[in-house]
Amino acid sequence: MSKSLLSLGECMVEMSPTATGDYARGFAGDTFNTAWYARRLLPADWSVAYGSCIGTDTVSDEMSAFMAGEGIDTTALRRLPDRTVGLYMISLRDGERSFSYWRGQSAAKLLADDPAWLDATLQRRDIIHFSAITLAILSRDHRIAFCAALGRARVTGSVIAFDTNLRPRLWEDTEAMRAGVMLGASVADIVLPSFDEETGLWGDATAADTIARYSTAGAKRVVVKDGGGPVTLWSAGHGTRQHTATKVEQIVDTTAAGDSFAGGFLAHLAIGRTEDQAAQAAMALAAQVIQARGALVPSIFA
Repeated sequence: MSKSLLSLGECMVEMSPTATGDYARGFAGDTFNTAWYARRLLPADWSVAYGSCIGTDTVSDEMSAFMAGEGIDTTALRRLPDRTVGLYMISLRDGERSFSYWRGQSAAKLLADDPAWLDATLQRRDIIHFSAITLAILSRDHRIAFCAALGRARVTGSVIAFDTNLRPRLWEDTEAMRAGVMLGASVADIVLPSFDEETGLWGDATAADTIARYSTAGAKRVVVKDGGGPVTLWSAGHGTRQHTATKVEQIVDTTAAGDSFAGGFLAHLAIGRTEDQAAQAAMALAAQVIQARGALVPSIFA
């Protein structure tokens, strides 16, 4: 029987710098990147779907066709005739990236405006993944409705994974961002925070502070990433342990480092690996990703 991983959020047109200084067009976005890497790692008896809203224009058609060509199930895409997809441009300095966004007419902002469609989309999913960016692009009321739908899916057996990926400019203010992150964490079985972001938002001094917050919120597993530092993994019943980061000689582009980690972690858990094995495999994958340009790196799987 086929199993299903659904990733929810916003996929955008990506303009990424090439080695020659030009820009290449692609399609990417944090939760889509996670789905893309999970698809590469999961066996054929797993379906990987992407849930979002897109337009009916040419670029939306091209995005949907790209996803399908990459093996992603597109039946969870909802078409909105008066909207389109967002665009972002990556700028790089010493391997670190910054982003410029154009998403005023992004259809994905209406991801939670049709409760019946959302509930139907979430049905019979083994794993559902979303991020704080998914929540940030929604209105306050839609965030509540979206997480309520995830809570219903969780009750019926879906494992919910939440990446606390922070983009402060997407939120109304710091308090809204804190409330949104905790709302997302409250319906998640797995929380995937980055320690530098947690320190900036909450003032965490150690990974233990981060783990305490999300385990108290109800998570069964918390995986704290720390850039080139160790990954700290906590799970109910097994406590806390650390894994040393995979050594990287030269960082080229950190785009999708956390997204690929999430895809690797979830995929390896799905195929029966232990939490520690999944974390180690996810770290190794992310280390490969940051040594290449762009969010999606097909050469890793060649």
